[in-house]
Amino acid sequence: MNGNGYIPVNFILILAMAKIISFQVPKSQKEFVRYQEDRGKTFYDKLHQHPQLQLTVILEGKGQLLSGDYMGRFSAGDVFFLGENAPHVFRSDPEYFEEDSSLKSAGNTVFFDFAALERAIGELDELLPLKRFHEFAGLCFQVFGWSQEKIMTLMEEFGKSEGLHRFQLAIQILTILEKAGDDLKQLNQEGVMRGLSEKDGSRMNQVMQYLLAHRFEKISLEETAAVANLSKEAFCRYFKLRTRKTFTQYLLQLRINEAQKLLQETDLGIAEIAFRVGFENLSYFNRTFKKITGLTPRDFKPLT
Repeated sequence: MNGNGYIPVNFILILAMAKIISFQVPKSQKEFVRYQEDRGKTFYDKLHQHPQLQLTVILEGKGQLLSGDYMGRFSAGDVFFLGENAPHVFRSDPEYFEEDSSLKSAGNTVFFDFAALERAIGELDELLPLKRFHEFAGLCFQVFGWSQEKIMTLMEEFGKSEGLHRFQLAIQILTILEKAGDDLKQLNQEGVMRGLSEKDGSRMNQVMQYLLAHRFEKISLEETAAVANLSKEAFCRYFKLRTRKTFTQYLLQLRINEAQKLLQETDLGIAEIAFRVGFENLSYFNRTFKKITGLTPRDFKPLT
């Protein structure tokens, strides 16, 4: 632990890699809140979960957030809140993994340990509203509007806070989330991949890593099933149960997510983007894009 009150990220990653899915936030059993700063080329890219609730502010970097049946983009300024044991991964975009890349990723996170809080102060009436957060187990949310702005302001104070001041900041953030209303948007469906066992989570992580690494290539169902060490039929049941999507639906969603990024951030033509993200047929790309996003690629692309 350094002088700012948080444990360096490299130490956290070493612990996380020991148990891919059962991520343990380094902390005292008497701590209610743990503050963490992530700085580096990429965010931690393994599917993982932990019993602590998590609030993350993205300061720098872009990529995909995967949580259960949800997959979407993240970028600087985004605020995400995850319930206890919600499997998730913030996967930085491919260019962040290139050796000669100068791109950086940065984010600040607060972990809330409600078990420690309940052991310490029990059933205080003033804190009963916080029990609502137990209902968020396995769920992932994005925070918008006034709630997003206020939380980002409070998070700026965490790095220089300690003791009672840090506790007060944590309660302020939870109060904002508890009253956020429409500012709190649920991203994944309840119960999807919630509380995976270590063995099952490790298998799912291997599948996710394989799909993310090869999502723009020709990937067969048989190849992916082999990664999971399952027969094709067993893998189809396994994957649909945990993502509520078929293998093909999930792969197409990953490709369309990347296409959205390229349409917004580059001057590439639609046909070239379709080819880059793994489509060999432009009309199929256009149909798939509209089915998933509700817009055609031409309508989605910003006007220049």
